[in-house]
Amino acid sequence: MLKDGGAREAVEKYGDMLYRICLLMLRNTADAEDAVQETFIRYVTVSPEFADSEHEKAWLITVADNKCRDILRYRKRHYTESEELLDGYAVTKEDSGILEALMELPEKYRIVLALFYIEGYKVDEIAELLGIGASAAKMRLSRGRRMLEEKYRKEYM
Repeated sequence: MLKDGGAREAVEKYGDMLYRICLLMLRNTADAEDAVQETFIRYVTVSPEFADSEHEKAWLITVADNKCRDILRYRKRHYTESEELLDGYAVTKEDSGILEALMELPEKYRIVLALFYIEGYKVDEIAELLGIGASAAKMRLSRGRRMLEEKYRKEYM
């Protein structure tokens, strides 16, 4: 089991990033918080060995992605009321429009766009994290950009 300091350090270092990814995938603040919390619980209970900080970061993203997918599967089987998370979340109106348009994209495009633009991952790294081919990651990125541009122009310009 990890020492308390290691877990605390990981939460401080990666907590915000994981929350943003989960929020984009789940579109619900409470579920995103749950997914991040479950990710760190797994981190503490499994206490994996990492080669370096990038390996640790990739492991945490993969676990968070899996937790989000579990929550999404649960939602499909059990109806819940959606939360209006965008009210007051974005700083400016422009950011709000882009965020709203991003949230309307299908999950497979949202996560690729978030990892590429927000977290700065390269296409091959995204492919590895998501367990897809590099060409599939490029295609999702391309289609996601196109869909985001169409939605944003249509609704916010």
